[in-house]
Amino acid sequence: MGSIRLQAQQADVLPDGTEGELLEKVEGDSVPEKWRHKRWRLFTGRYSTIKLGGGFLYEYAGYLQDENSRRQMDSLGTPLSGEFKVRDFRIVASGQLKTKRSISWKAGFMFDGATRTWLIRETGVMIGVPELWGHLFVGRTKEGFSLNKVMNGYAGWTMERQMAIDVIPILADGIKWLGFLPKQKILWNVGIYADWLSKNQSFSTYRWQWAARVGILPMYNEARKEVFHVAFNYRYGQPEDKTIRVRSRPEANPAPFFVDAGTMNADYSNHYGIEAYYRKGPWLFGTEMYTHSFHAAGGGNPVFAGGDLVATFILTGETRPYNTTTGIFGFVPVSKPLFKGGLGAWELVFRYSNLDLNDVKGGRFWRFTPMVNWYMTKDLRLELAYGYGVLDRFELRGATQFFQARLQFTLL
Repeated sequence: MGSIRLQAQQADVLPDGTEGELLEKVEGDSVPEKWRHKRWRLFTGRYSTIKLGGGFLYEYAGYLQDENSRRQMDSLGTPLSGEFKVRDFRIVASGQLKTKRSISWKAGFMFDGATRTWLIRETGVMIGVPELWGHLFVGRTKEGFSLNKVMNGYAGWTMERQMAIDVIPILADGIKWLGFLPKQKILWNVGIYADWLSKNQSFSTYRWQWAARVGILPMYNEARKEVFHVAFNYRYGQPEDKTIRVRSRPEANPAPFFVDAGTMNADYSNHYGIEAYYRKGPWLFGTEMYTHSFHAAGGGNPVFAGGDLVATFILTGETRPYNTTTGIFGFVPVSKPLFKGGLGAWELVFRYSNLDLNDVKGGRFWRFTPMVNWYMTKDLRLELAYGYGVLDRFELRGATQFFQARLQFTLL
């Protein structure tokens, strides 16, 4: 039997920042170096190429509380205790249709460790529309609100996204338009979503919503490894059954909800935000600030606010890539993998975050988190984090220390 050669090139970027692949030929015996590790999971087909992938998260969270924190958890009926758990396990597939117009697709399935159920994750089709200076995505995806929310969860610099964007559902079904004007360095992401396919899904808390994110790059020079990104976010939504529950965990998935506004009446909601990130080589500095306003016909219109400040530094010198199609950062490259004689890539992270739900006595919580990420290979990552947080709730001010670890394996 003759030997096989797979030639591949980068194609469309899917909504979470992962790349579709185009397998052009099957002949010979050579594979380009950048694709060699993917040879066993790349396939050509008559109508579409296929790439298989997946991910696995296993983590630990432990706590050290003062007396007020213990009393607060007693009031919640959920005392804290250290726990090892499977966070999630997922299987994904993606590919490129063999059409004149650029069309890529993706399907994702996840086993959720918290509910021990299988869920359909990001699944849909991305269509290149140069006539509209970008792409259209149709299917289940992230709305586009917040850079950190849109990023692939496995690529983030911290274990959990900041609390202030927990108000926004993680997924939605609909259509969105992504675009970028290279000369003006303007990017956008606008979408409209409804619940006719996801009405019984846990993330589907809105009957319908639309979201817009518009950004500009005052500095963008990849030769100097410099990016300055600024974007504005707006979202309007009508909650399911005109009720909503806003709550958040303290950036530790095994922990209970520290802040919780309870179930509120809400005819509609408005959400506003600003994000700014500056990356220079191995350095990254960023902030995202958000305000969430809910309105009910009977009055009592609460407003919640929160945000974060983050600084990261990759000690081994790698640069976190930035993608203009989606306006997000991607996975940290690993120049010298552990199993090839190197030390992997090492990243220091410092973040402050907060969320205030006290407009309805849901509590106010802030947390400071220093942590270390060790990217042993491009697929294997170990995260070690310490957190110090303070909760104002139940007329008490309680402090909790967090001790967290996560092992992450990806094939994306």
